[in-house]
Amino acid sequence: MSIRWVFACSLVLPLLVRAAEPAPSEPVGHITGLGGIFLKAKDQKALVAWYRDVLGLPLQAWGGAVLRYDAPQHPPAVVWNVLPASTSYFAPSASAFMINYAVDDMDAFIARLEAKGVSVLKRSDDATGRFAWLLDPEGNKIELWQPKATATP
Repeated sequence: MSIRWVFACSLVLPLLVRAAEPAPSEPVGHITGLGGIFLKAKDQKALVAWYRDVLGLPLQAWGGAVLRYDAPQHPPAVVWNVLPASTSYFAPSASAFMINYAVDDMDAFIARLEAKGVSVLKRSDDATGRFAWLLDPEGNKIELWQPKATATP
């Protein structure tokens, strides 16, 4: 062992040990995740049927869907972000929100949408994965995202 290596370890090791120590727990009373998405609709039954029949949302008998975080290939987190009122990112929708749904296979999902007569507004790939955008029957813009596959060790 060289003296440089020992010296470098003496500087870095305490930092690594401190980083591995659990952080003090946060006090109770904070947000832990996304608990639900709720939409208003001019025609509730038609919109629910469209999300079930076209997007394949697994609806329950009570009329909503339960989407699990631990589903295979689902990203481990949900992004929450506020954009400026002047953004054109939601266009052509006039809604003040857009929902992003994670998908497991973009090509298969788009093929299913097109077979049902749904027009995809745009598709794009970037460093985080594959994206596509469409409108639901009430004019709400939907973003589909297939996260980029991560290498497994």
